[in-house]
Amino acid sequence: MTGIVALDPQSPQNYHNQNHGSYRQHLIVFCDFDGPIVNVSNRYYATYKLSLSATQVVYQTQGINLPIQMLSKKQFWEMKQNRVADVEIAMRSGLQGEQIDFFLERVSEIVNQSFLLQKDRLQPGASWALALLHSQGVKLVLVTLRCQLQATQILRNHGLTRLFVGIYGTENQNTAYQNYTGVKTKLLKKAIADQAKITGDPLSAWMVGDTEADLLAAQELSIPTIALTCGIRSQFYLQQFQPTCIHSNLLAAAHYLLENKPQPLELSLLH
Repeated sequence: MTGIVALDPQSPQNYHNQNHGSYRQHLIVFCDFDGPIVNVSNRYYATYKLSLSATQVVYQTQGINLPIQMLSKKQFWEMKQNRVADVEIAMRSGLQGEQIDFFLERVSEIVNQSFLLQKDRLQPGASWALALLHSQGVKLVLVTLRCQLQATQILRNHGLTRLFVGIYGTENQNTAYQNYTGVKTKLLKKAIADQAKITGDPLSAWMVGDTEADLLAAQELSIPTIALTCGIRSQFYLQQFQPTCIHSNLLAAAHYLLENKPQPLELSLLH
């Protein structure tokens, strides 16, 4: 947050609302990484294009010209946001049978390669939102299906690790792309248990995420949820999981949390 004038009324340090500081100090936000904080759309689309082109080249060497129909980024991302399966995306791109299998294998092989990971970008306003919550005494805990080392390094590169009291991720670099709800639930449960031991006091806990894995994991553990539409799921798709509320991005969610007083959740009951 360098370069922000201290007297800026919109800066985190000068944020004011009607809530008492004690409430903020007892608020903990479990936040997902891909979607709320990081925009992965460029990486996923580049992965799609490269995998489709690789499939086309392989079959050309066998004398087979595939009727490839490359989707635009807008078409591709709308399908991903409405959770259209990769098999269906491949079919709509002109593949069939074993061609789809090759395409899917290629996607899995390269989606987490460093040259593609470099295409990830912080979501607009994400750093601001995290700094705002932190400045108001909110405890931030990252709970992500992304490889923990990857997530930690990206946060460190942007000077954001200091804002989190805990970072929970996986050891498998492909888990995030598969979006396993069971793994997310296990990670969130561990994060809750750890924070309950540390604080010892009742906390107002929320889960902020952009996929069904985030919402279902939090709901299973009786935590209210904020669904964000800036990630890999559309508002239409997210609504069916009945989140507590829906916001467009992390900054909007941050303002909501600071301007409302959710009932405290006794985290110690969950571990």
